This record gives sequence, C-alpha cells and structure tokens, in this order.
Amino acid sequence: MSRNIVKLTSLKNAAQLRARLDELEIELPLASAAPADILSAPLALRDSVAGTRTVGNRFSILPMEGWDATADGRPTELVRRRWRRFGESGAKLVWCEATAVRADGRANANQLLLGPGAGADLGELRRELVEAHRKRFERTDDLVVGLQLTHSGRWARPGDTPSPRTVFRHAWLDKRVNADDASVFSDAELDELSGDYIAAAVRARDAGFDFVDVKHCHGYLLHELLAARDRGGAYGGSLAARTRFMREVAAGIRTKAPELRIAVRLSAYDFAPFSKGDDGRGVCEADAPYPHAFGGDGSGVGIDLHEPHAFLSELEALGIGLVSITAGSPYYCPHIQRPAAYPPSDGYSPPEDPLVGVARMLKATRELALAHPDLAIVTSGLSYLQEWLPPVGAGAVEQGAGHFVGLGRMALSYPELPADVLAGRVLQRKKICRTFSDCTTGPRNGLISGCYPLDPYYKSLPDAPRLAKLRADAARTKSTGDH
Repeated sequence: MSRNIVKLTSLKNAAQLRARLDELEIELPLASAAPADILSAPLALRDSVAGTRTVGNRFSILPMEGWDATADGRPTELVRRRWRRFGESGAKLVWCEATAVRADGRANANQLLLGPGAGADLGELRRELVEAHRKRFERTDDLVVGLQLTHSGRWARPGDTPSPRTVFRHAWLDKRVNADDASVFSDAELDELSGDYIAAAVRARDAGFDFVDVKHCHGYLLHELLAARDRGGAYGGSLAARTRFMREVAAGIRTKAPELRIAVRLSAYDFAPFSKGDDGRGVCEADAPYPHAFGGDGSGVGIDLHEPHAFLSELEALGIGLVSITAGSPYYCPHIQRPAAYPPSDGYSPPEDPLVGVARMLKATRELALAHPDLAIVTSGLSYLQEWLPPVGAGAVEQGAGHFVGLGRMALSYPELPADVLAGRVLQRKKICRTFSDCTTGPRNGLISGCYPLDPYYKSLPDAPRLAKLRADAARTKSTGDH
C-alpha cells in the first residue's frame, strides 16, 4: 500500500476518488442519491427507561475538549460563542463537549467542570445553544442536546503540570506522563468516582440536557479501564470486571435521573503508542504482543472487535440506545483517531494516507452498527474528507455504516455545513476544514482552542500570530530535518 498522500482537492470527481481508493486497496461508501435526501430523514432514539425521542436529521456535532473555560471550569464568551454556532449549525443531534466530573479529572486547566454548583452555568449555556437553533430553524422539539462526562485519567492536567491517574501500569505510556505506583486508582477510589459520575449526570439533567455520555474513548480513564486485563480486583481482568464501572454508573443514573438518556462514546479499537520517526512519520513504539489495546488483535497495529461487540451488547442490555464510534487516542496514535494531512506541533506526520484511517474507522463502525441494530450509531473521523464528506457520510448512513454523520473539527471551521447540505447548497469552500491541526497545536502550546486558519474571529485574536510562528517554526524544522 502506498504511503504517499494525494491531496483530496486534486480528486475532482467520483471516478478519480474511486481510482485512488483502488490504489490504496480500501473502500468508502458513496451515496446513490443527493446527500440531502438521505440526511434529512428523522430518526427515533430509543432508551428503555427514558423512552423514545425523535432527532430531526442525521447530522451530529461531536464532543470536543475545550480549552477556553475559566480557571474554575465555568463558561466564557468563547465557550458560549462555540455553543451558539453549534446551535446554528442545523445538526439536530448536538453532543456537547467533554466536561470533567470533578476537578482532578480535567485534561487542561481551562476545561469545563460539572462539580457542585456548576449546573446553573451549564444550563444557561445549553439554553443559548437551543435559542440560537430556534432563531434560525424555528422548531426545537426535534433537537436533542447532550453532554459528555469525563475523567481524563492518565492525561489529567488540571493545573500547570500533569497529574496522571491511571488504572494499570503501562510500560510505554507511564514514561510519557511520569506516572508512578501512587497514581493508580484503587477499587475504593473507583467506587467513589462512579458516584461523582452519577452526581454530575443529575446536575446535567437539572440543567436541561437530554442525555449524558459516559465517555469511554481516546485514552482517558474509562477507555483505559476497558483494557485493564492485567489489573486485579473488582475492576480488572475479565471483560465483565472491566465494564463494571459502566454498569454501576448506569444503574445510579437510572435510579436518580430516570428521565435522562445515557449514551457512550467508544474507542472501538486502539493501537500501540506511536512516536515521530527519523523521517518525521509516525512509527509504532511497542513490539508484539501488545495487550493494552481494547479492540486490538495483540499486534499493536491490528483490530479485533470481539470485545467491542460484547460491550455494545452489554449497553443494549442496559437499555442504552445511542453510541458514538471513534478510535485510538490523540495522545499516542492520533492518525487512527482523527485522520489529518498535517500534524500538530508535538505530533508526527501520518504514516499512511489519511484516507486509510477514514476507511478503517468506517469499516469498523459498519460492522458494529449492522450487528447491533437497536443502537443508533454516530460516525466520526470524517473531517479529512473535506468536499467528499457529504457524499461519503450520506453513503455511510445509506449503507448501514452508522445512523448519524458526526462532525468534529469541521464544526469549528464550518459549523453551518449541515444546514448547507440539507438545503442542497454548494459547500462554502473557504470554510472547509483542511486538517491543518492548528486547533490542537494552539492548546498544546498554551493558546486557546479554535480554528485560526479559517474562522475570522480567531484570526483577529492576539494568539493568532503566535500560532502562525509556531506553524512556521514547525515547517522550518521539517524542511531541514526530515528526509
């Protein structure tokens, strides 16, 4: 398979795209009808306790980590602007950003926090989103808005320095975050943490959210717990033990907030850690066998969906009806989690054409969606497709590779893409995300998060020239150091 990357903007028609896919020996679904005809269809979300709720179309805004709240985790005008834009997007399923259930679980010092007393602020934030949607689209009875609940675990950084909390020892990742034995959660501490998730869910219900996502993805705490095969005690070893935390949280939410829907965002497969090689491209650090990848085949770079299927079956048994499928982690294998042409400043160039990563995720999502028809599945990892996102996203829905087209980075640069697609309008090319990764480079270097290349608001901020210098420095280093 070729490691050369062909710019998507050079593929002018479906025949050229299919030729490139054949060259890469991969498949992507292409819609047989206009994307608007497929993606405008409503869908009923089922939940065995909270009941059925109809979503007005097949677009979803995906949850992303924010870096622009106050030091005590409350919304700023930057957060409110982002949420209003999501409300104006036209997507009828809005899966709002990662919000820590307690202070030590924040991934950065400016992440939202849903601790005691925070519900009123989050409730007002949600109301602004809903009102923005109402002003543009009139009706909101078919708008469903949720909130992602998280503890960042190994990647926690609630202050100026990392403060990792892990669930098992990991020879490669422990070195990256300077974790020690004292940082490993005990069973009693996990029991306490499940109560924090339940309390945060009740606050989200009181703030008016329709659902909460108990986050199991991207290397954060509960995703890592799914791979805790070597851990002893009540939360490690067997798959039943590794999913116990989810069952306990679900049971608590059902008891204390039965009208609140439950969702899960899941990294359905994972790879071993990658780092920058001599040529600047990502190379796998770990030798096989690699036991720490949930959904992995033991090689560190392969997929086995046996356990993810079992976990989704367990979610179905819990009456949960909404799942977002993603993969990997932005910290140690970002090319499988968010395929991109350009790496962030602390990352590596993709070791494969990013189309391969998109196809890999859609293939896994399709297998899971077809095997679990009671779940409404949201796709992700599609922003790299750029102009091809609408026909491929609609093709995925048409062919059963998911029920909703999820938008992450694309929603930062071009939040109104769903409205334009559903209205049959030509895409606004100047707003299309080109995966420059500045939305990651900025926060990784202490700047606020946002789309600096394409959003005029961020272009005008004082952080913009600092980010431009970081990008130029990285390009200069690449040109002189990579061969």
